[in-house]
Amino acid sequence: MDYESHAIGLDRNELGALLVAAGLGPPAEHALISLLALNGLRVSEATGANIEALGVERGHRTLVVTRKGGKVVTIPLAPRTARAIDLAIGERTDARSSSRMTGGGWTGTARGRIVRRVGRRAGIAKRIGPHTLRHAFITAALDAGYRCVMCRSRLAC
Repeated sequence: MDYESHAIGLDRNELGALLVAAGLGPPAEHALISLLALNGLRVSEATGANIEALGVERGHRTLVVTRKGGKVVTIPLAPRTARAIDLAIGERTDARSSSRMTGGGWTGTARGRIVRRVGRRAGIAKRIGPHTLRHAFITAALDAGYRCVMCRSRLAC
């Protein structure tokens, strides 16, 4: 079956520039961009994560997220993401309303604006949004040799 995706993609250089630009902005925005681009989270998973969901398992920083359909999973964090989260949460460790790691109260529109603003700061001319970073994460993983968990091919399904 012939399939052509219409999703906007970011190449490796654009993704790197986006991460650098995010690191120059506010810590909560850097953490959000890192969770989306380096860990492939959906925007609702990233913004819904609480400080209490952070942990360490087998020497790796982890985050418990609620996936689509209510499934709760523990994911390992990329080291760069863990550092961005540490900067974003600072000394906060309790369950106050500010316990959201990435600024929790952002609306869907605000989250999209953040990604677009960081993209412009990185010099990316394409119109990107939060889900673009999920596509970029998956593309980068496939380029690095990771295989599709559904069909075990190196091609995107």
